[in-house]
Amino acid sequence: MKLSLLVYATLLIRGVNLGSLFIIEPWMTNDTCVSMGCDKTKSESDCVVALGQDAANNAFQKHWDTYITEQDLDDIKAYGLNTIRVPVGFWMLEDLIHDDEHFPQGGLKYLDRLAGWAADRNIYVILDLHGAPGAQDAKQPFTGQYVSEATFYTPPNYTRACKFLQFMTSRIHTTAAYRTTGMLEVVNEPQRNHPDLVSTYYATAYAQIRAIESKLNILDAHRLTIQFMDKAWGAGNAADVVGTNPKAGVAYDRHNYLKYANIAQTKDAYINASCATVLGDGGDTPTVVGEWSIAVGSKVQAQPQWDPTKEGNKEWYTRYWAAQVSAYEKGAGWVFWSWKTELGGNWRWSYKAAVAAGVIPKDLGEATGLAGC
Repeated sequence: MKLSLLVYATLLIRGVNLGSLFIIEPWMTNDTCVSMGCDKTKSESDCVVALGQDAANNAFQKHWDTYITEQDLDDIKAYGLNTIRVPVGFWMLEDLIHDDEHFPQGGLKYLDRLAGWAADRNIYVILDLHGAPGAQDAKQPFTGQYVSEATFYTPPNYTRACKFLQFMTSRIHTTAAYRTTGMLEVVNEPQRNHPDLVSTYYATAYAQIRAIESKLNILDAHRLTIQFMDKAWGAGNAADVVGTNPKAGVAYDRHNYLKYANIAQTKDAYINASCATVLGDGGDTPTVVGEWSIAVGSKVQAQPQWDPTKEGNKEWYTRYWAAQVSAYEKGAGWVFWSWKTELGGNWRWSYKAAVAAGVIPKDLGEATGLAGC
């Protein structure tokens, strides 16, 4: 049975992103990029061009087969987490790729496998359209395409994105492996200066996902939760077109990277900002904090008092993690970025490494007491 909005409303999301699995981001996976032959490229698409389609397909399929394993899912479960957020590109549906676009092929079966692994462990899955047709932002490897101009904001590319969402909606509802996949995010981190994003794309995406579910005779209680970036992101508010009725089956996504926040670069300021986080701006509830980390500002991150490898700093990073968790759990929960990275001893972006370092406890119930909010 599909994990419905009714179930989700009682599920406190505690999860991790599987970053750089289906869309590789070189900044966080340098070793992988080197082994694949992608180390001199800026994005997934660039790597395909550099390697050639056949060699790229082989390299990426090896990556998909090995980067996240069943042991990772076992560890995620053992650490008290109940959710994974899976960033994917529209090119999972290969019929949508234009002749002048270059993306790795064969990823869908690995996505199916991952969803099945999660379902076998009763882990909830948020599927996130992270790489949109034409790229939803410029010079951002997370889109899978390092481009000088974002061209997502056109009717043809909106149509391609909606076709991807329709395809995944049907696959989720008709494929047993996706039985715990309950949330579908229509686009990750869009640019902020496109007014038709909400009025056209958000409205159409919502309507077309629901149309597929109606065609499949999906009961309201088993429909997908459709997720949008929240008003605080600054690209408009989906509530303007989908309403705030809980029966609409909508959730919102807040990305709260305090590393980039306009706050003083002091430890007290980071804790205070964490504790003071308020969700639900513009009626955007329920809100999941779908990306966050325990990284700090670039100007201070290398200074001794912030060095994650120094034993004396670990206690503070534990409190920083706990303060954020305490705030985010006043909403619908959180999904840390990311599960694993290749940043050496810098576990500020890696949940797995931070647990191994003793910074994040396996008992998530400790967060409130550790936060000091």
